Amino acid sequence: QAQLVESGGGLVQPGGSLRLSCAASGSITSAYVMGWYRQAPGKQRELVAIIDSGGSTSYADSVKGRFTISRDNAKSTVYLQMNSLKPEDTAVYYCNAYKGPRNYWGQGTQVTVSS
Repeated sequence: QAQLVESGGGLVQPGGSLRLSCAASGSITSAYVMGWYRQAPGKQRELVAIIDSGGSTSYADSVKGRFTISRDNAKSTVYLQMNSLKPEDTAVYYCNAYKGPRNYWGQGTQVTVSS
């Protein structure tokens, strides 16, 4: 049974930092493309960052230079380091694992950026 479990969300002041973690288990291997998505209230879910099996990364323009995605295949864990957080980064952040046609989602973790 494939499973993704996110952690690390919370409340942070503007300009602060958080690190999200996503622990993968079951049939999700290092061959999967891993990604972080987010969904703010009233908005569609959007891609934040992805990392492929070789370590190549891609980011949404809105987070470039502030967020860093990484993976530790030995721990089956993907991270999202978020720096210089802004109120507009407030959303539920979801971890995703994709290797066509398989596509898995975590339950999400809330990130709130507010003073």
